[in-house]
Amino acid sequence: MLKIFNSFSKKKEVFKPIKSNEVRMYVCGMTVYDYCHLGHARVLVVFDLINRWLKESEFKVLYVRNITDVDDKIIAKSIDQNIPMHELTTKYIDAMNQDAISLGVISPDIEPKATDHIDGMIKMIKLLIDKGFAYLGDNNDVYYSVSKFKNYGKLSGKLLDDLRAGDRVVIDNNKENAFDFVLWKSAKDNEPSWESPWGKGRPGWHIECSVMSNKLLGSHFDIHGGGQDLQFPHHENEIAQSEAANDCKMANYWIHNGFVKVDDEKMSKSLGNFFTIRSILEHFEPEVIRFFILKAHYRSPLNYSDKHLEESRQGLTRLYLAIRNIIDNKKSIDWKSSYAKRFKEALDDDFNSAEALAVLYELANKANKNKNNDDQNLLLRLANIIGILNQDPEIFLKGEKKETNDFDIDELILKRVAAKKNKDFAEADKIRIFLESHDILLEDTSSGTIWRKK
Repeated sequence: MLKIFNSFSKKKEVFKPIKSNEVRMYVCGMTVYDYCHLGHARVLVVFDLINRWLKESEFKVLYVRNITDVDDKIIAKSIDQNIPMHELTTKYIDAMNQDAISLGVISPDIEPKATDHIDGMIKMIKLLIDKGFAYLGDNNDVYYSVSKFKNYGKLSGKLLDDLRAGDRVVIDNNKENAFDFVLWKSAKDNEPSWESPWGKGRPGWHIECSVMSNKLLGSHFDIHGGGQDLQFPHHENEIAQSEAANDCKMANYWIHNGFVKVDDEKMSKSLGNFFTIRSILEHFEPEVIRFFILKAHYRSPLNYSDKHLEESRQGLTRLYLAIRNIIDNKKSIDWKSSYAKRFKEALDDDFNSAEALAVLYELANKANKNKNNDDQNLLLRLANIIGILNQDPEIFLKGEKKETNDFDIDELILKRVAAKKNKDFAEADKIRIFLESHDILLEDTSSGTIWRKK
């Protein structure tokens, strides 16, 4: 029985889809003006895990993850680089998809771009004006009137009275209320714009997701997700827009992954601790990054450091060593077996990947001890569900090439075997120590000597 922590109710709830065995899920994706960073990597991997487990649980999933391809930062960068906005966003969309593939992320079923849904945004804004939830400011921007929406702040718990008392806001005389937010921005010189009933302009950020989710999943769907930083104001504003326009609840379950920290500090460009996925991939394998993200429960803070990445590499190596000599028997998972049952219980408990990995470690220890091919196959099948152990073990453990610098590893191993046979143990140790100095570890087994990277 799958349970999900619902950010709306602040508690775990038994998951009940609107339609039996069908799940409609919307996740806020990237604003494409730069390369994806580690925070984006966590969103990609966390909701990939959720998507995978829902499908493994025999739900038919329709997964939508949007792309914001018009935004102040996008426009500013395209102007600064003197290239069309579309050219800039295409570059970073392609880069994002390459990063996602490297992390083993299955593509969403639909990946809509904001600029493809401008007509729908204009239509929803007009409806909100007609229903009294939005108004045209003196500057020709259209604003949402938060005071008109009952219980504004019900997702984040930041109610209007609390906001007025505790938050400093910039005074804008074009707004009726300081917390009103923009739905449509009037056109500025040298910026992309679209025709609308209020003159040329472009949409505000929040209206995009309300329109795309409504268009692709309907006015009422099962799961809405994203990073914890989006709870307020983005998701709060989505609820206000969507529920005012459609007169119904927007989503039944809200899922938010936790923040990413770097050495216990918040990741930010100003602190100089800002890491793109690509910069991390220069030092660590993509699967190690995925494994690192899965080691923490998705709602917990994720603390990045080279030490933690190295620990993840070692942990993943343990699992690959356990299936090194596997003979794949293609058997399906017996969910009545104790390890599979516990693995399922972990993921059914709010997608607890950390606990699921603990089960895999236990199974790996058993497989190493007993050299049981059935245990190895179960380990492989369960790990594949969460997107790990997808490589040939030899490739992961040795790397792409068998030669390092100017010496041949396999040739040195043969020389060591010959030395041991001739009882020249000093020469055998000399070869072993030499290889270890180049981060090559040897293991003597009943079927011969094998090696792996340190």
